[in-house]
Amino acid sequence: MFSSLLKTPSVVFTTCALVSSFSAISAVSTDAHLPPLIKWQGQSERLMTTSGDLLTDFEKSLGKVSPNYQQTMVYLDKLALSNKKQFSITTIGLSSQNRDIKMLIASENGDLDNDKPTVLLQAGIHSGEIDGKDASFMLLRDISEGKRHDILKRVNILFIPILNVDGHERSSRFNRINQRGPVEMGFRTNSKNLNLNRDYTKLDTPGVRALVEVVNKYNPDLYIDIHVTDGADYQYDITYGYMPTFASESPLISKVLEEKFKPLLDNKLAKSGHIPGPLVFVMNKRDFKQGLAGWVATPRYSNGWGDLRNLPSILVENHSLKPYKQRVLGTYVFIDGIIDALSKYDTELASAVKHEQTHLPEQLVVQRGYSKQADLMSFKGIKYETFHSDLSDHQEVKYIGEKIHYDNLPIYWQKEVKAQVKVPKAYYIPSQYKNIVTKLQLQGIEVTQVNAKLEGLKQASVTEFEFDKLPFEGRMRVSASFEYKKLPKTHLDNWYKVETAQTLGKLAVHLLQPEASDSFFQWGDFNTIFQRTEYVENYALVPFANDMLETNPEIAKAFKHKLATDSDFNKNEKARLNWLYQQTPFYDKSYLKYPVLIQSN
Repeated sequence: MFSSLLKTPSVVFTTCALVSSFSAISAVSTDAHLPPLIKWQGQSERLMTTSGDLLTDFEKSLGKVSPNYQQTMVYLDKLALSNKKQFSITTIGLSSQNRDIKMLIASENGDLDNDKPTVLLQAGIHSGEIDGKDASFMLLRDISEGKRHDILKRVNILFIPILNVDGHERSSRFNRINQRGPVEMGFRTNSKNLNLNRDYTKLDTPGVRALVEVVNKYNPDLYIDIHVTDGADYQYDITYGYMPTFASESPLISKVLEEKFKPLLDNKLAKSGHIPGPLVFVMNKRDFKQGLAGWVATPRYSNGWGDLRNLPSILVENHSLKPYKQRVLGTYVFIDGIIDALSKYDTELASAVKHEQTHLPEQLVVQRGYSKQADLMSFKGIKYETFHSDLSDHQEVKYIGEKIHYDNLPIYWQKEVKAQVKVPKAYYIPSQYKNIVTKLQLQGIEVTQVNAKLEGLKQASVTEFEFDKLPFEGRMRVSASFEYKKLPKTHLDNWYKVETAQTLGKLAVHLLQPEASDSFFQWGDFNTIFQRTEYVENYALVPFANDMLETNPEIAKAFKHKLATDSDFNKNEKARLNWLYQQTPFYDKSYLKYPVLIQSN
């Protein structure tokens, strides 16, 4: 039937039109709209092979293609079968669309119970940014074929090829307009449009819950999360970072990464023809010279979360405007350098981790802002011009593909401390919030059940609050100001206690202290405290309040003082009656009260 239809002129015309449309789309889908490239050649090109049973899809396509989920799983199985002694595969989770999330375990004798350090390599948390998958496949292939038998003599490897497996299959050549390859790439978010790299505290996604379980079970010595950038053009092709020492809550770990790992990594990348650079962003994308943004990750992000749980973590951000082949080969070299550094400085890193696990600071910074005073840094940029766009009716940037070196480019780090809290002794969670307890336990935080009468506990009352105007990550976030009051002796019946004097105490504070930007409170887990569910009628309140003022001189005095000193209150009938209602025993005493109680040191 189809073949006969093609013989009619009208259908032939329609088919030609479709072909023409596809050609037009294909033309648009090239990188002609992107800034011009600086030609690249590097020693790392020798890492690619042209034949063999374990030739990757990336190599078959000469560095242009990344395999889909099914092809990836087939290759993963092929790797494991090629080296049964050293490779094994485990399923760590199941996605919302029922795809297995798998991890390959590599060790010299097939057993992680050894004295070698373990590195966790994670690819595809943002599935369009999939460089880590293809680079790691090449590295593991080289191990299996005996070219790199040295690697497993020094380290163990945990490798997650795709964390966001559902987003990986929302594949298209049109997913990332500012990225050069692969030809087709996955989508940033998962099947529910949730961003996994915003989920490390709230744990709403099966992918991140699986990752947290992996970390708790295998206790890796180093965690590498591999991404691709958005943003400006510059010369660097492999940028990476970790929590800067000034902002780190595990500063000794950051110090080892900065002083030991970074020089080795940069040298290895440079020798292979790559340009390693710092993990920074741009303050104004339309005017690069205004300076760089020195971002500090909060614990919703992989590296911020790692910092709080004393897990050495590095966030890799390959440069999106560099070709896929160049980025993947640079990632291979980076991972190879990570293995060198970890095997060489394992003792120093382990010592730093042990110190941070046993030293809880007295105070923690829970909110930061960008400093108004810039630091200066040298930076390998790309020249750009500005022009007036009729489309935006604004000055826009056009990068012209020529190198420029900035000797003293301003960089504004997030050094401003907006909120800092004293670390309490413990938090107490009422039994109705078992969902919070479950998430704490999934994180690996120790929780005990208590029945006790305690004095001196504090409770936070919300004094001012503001909800975000739109949902973010499926949540209605809220920020607030608080007033703390000591409670009389409180009977806790089947409550849950979280002590801060534990290995993950810093993370516990960031989850349970309501001022923290990624706390359960600010992510909306306690939004029901903003609901008023009992109501008052004026015909009942007014006579009750009159009697109350006559019999309670202190309340009467406070009411008169407020009338005399607060003109807005004086003129607002609702405010006056609401204040009086709050003084009555009928008022909901849990309204605007944070239900988690705090025990100070």
